[in-house]
Amino acid sequence: MRLPRRSLLALPALVPTLAVAPTAFAQIAANDPRLTERSLGRPDTRPVVIEFFSLTCGHCAAFHRDVFPRVKSQLIDTGRIRMVLRDFPLDQLGLAAAAVARSLPEASYDAFISTLLSTQDRWAFNRNGDPAAEIAKLAAIAGMSREQVNAAMGDRDLQRAILEGRQRAEQEYRVNSTPTFVFGNKVVPGGMPFDRFAEYVREASA
Repeated sequence: MRLPRRSLLALPALVPTLAVAPTAFAQIAANDPRLTERSLGRPDTRPVVIEFFSLTCGHCAAFHRDVFPRVKSQLIDTGRIRMVLRDFPLDQLGLAAAAVARSLPEASYDAFISTLLSTQDRWAFNRNGDPAAEIAKLAAIAGMSREQVNAAMGDRDLQRAILEGRQRAEQEYRVNSTPTFVFGNKVVPGGMPFDRFAEYVREASA
């Protein structure tokens, strides 16, 4: 399966094709383990911080490269927050990559997300490359065959469900850019340094 270059992939053109009923995401998620919530930290930890991200977003990559390691070591691993990762694909390539990530075993998900974000120059922004082939190479390290990658990228039901999740984020939290974070009841768009992130955590914990 060959995907066009990212510059040719506008997600709004895909949304009508993959339009879903408002209840479809919940119905599909209830029966598909690929759509279970992806999170880091103990299930009972409060507060919960939600990150809406796109795998083709350079600002998301910068946050995960420069800030997330401290978030994980100082806030997640120490039991101060639970962090929920939610897909908000900005284009068709980001949607395809999200489908591949969710098709991996849940235990491999966050490591694969980190790998995709740290290697965007190889698969998302390489104008002369084959995005699907590059994603498949990375997925192979996590144990996926090329056939499994192709199946995930071609799975319209999975993509519909991911887009329904994006639509729910737009409606519930007014998300319109990535990354966007939700600290309790506060919605904060854009990347931020660790100190600011930690301050929002303190406010949500109060």
